[in-house]
Amino acid sequence: MTAQTYPVKTGSSQFFFHKDKIEQEIAKSISFFGAKTKLRDACEYALTNGGKRLRPLIVLLVAEALGCGLNVCDAALAVEFFHTASLIVDDLPCMDNDDERRSKPSLHKVYGEPIALLASYALMTAGFERIHLGAQAMREAGPPFSTFSDRVCVLALEVASRCSGILGATGGQFLDLFPPNQNLETVYEVIYKKTVTLFEVSFVFGWLFGGGSLDLLSQVKQMAYHLGMAFQIADDIGDMMQDEKNQSEINIARLIGKERSLLLFEEEMANFQDHLKELNLYTPSFEKMCGLLIKTVS
Repeated sequence: MTAQTYPVKTGSSQFFFHKDKIEQEIAKSISFFGAKTKLRDACEYALTNGGKRLRPLIVLLVAEALGCGLNVCDAALAVEFFHTASLIVDDLPCMDNDDERRSKPSLHKVYGEPIALLASYALMTAGFERIHLGAQAMREAGPPFSTFSDRVCVLALEVASRCSGILGATGGQFLDLFPPNQNLETVYEVIYKKTVTLFEVSFVFGWLFGGGSLDLLSQVKQMAYHLGMAFQIADDIGDMMQDEKNQSEINIARLIGKERSLLLFEEEMANFQDHLKELNLYTPSFEKMCGLLIKTVS
């Protein structure tokens, strides 16, 4: 069986083609959450509540750049499920207590806290199920990919487990809620655990399920670190006024100032782009993505 391929487009049109593809796959995935119930409706509300889809998009862009023609939609959905589950939990009254997400009521405001918590569990476990389906797609693609599909599955499970656990997003949320201090070292640790880890999952999934060399995973993770840092610095710059009002100290732009933060953002973006080029991933689609992120701080 040959690998599944998609229509060939070029430049920024390919970038938006991938984003549309993600939206279509998310819509199709709702049926996999079973019969219509309040819990399934909550999962659908959370998944279709807008968003940039940057993390699943990265999975598709890495696979596109690798050029093996593999279908990585299940891997992209896994990343989006993990991300959406984390947002549901972050918004809960016992966490960040946010009433809105993407200009709409947070999930717990619409469905209540018990359903919101259960929806986060459902999405997290569905993400792990998609890892299995992604490995199955590799097996169905035939040689050479089928020969290392089991190894890819194990590596994907390892990175997803670590990055979502106490050494990753869970530990990062704990530090965000109960920081031992507000120094720069703590802020960096929060950024790494809460933000960078999910970018690591995105890049690693795109690389693994897209047919990339397993020997280069460490470079892929380093590349993800730089984009994750740049993304959070840009987000903190945009949130400076709101975090000032809320007296939130876990904001790197508040801690070191906007001018220094902009320089740090530029440095991280430059490092990220260098890694893209070293790994032969600097496609027009990635160039477009970089341009959109840089525009957010200009």
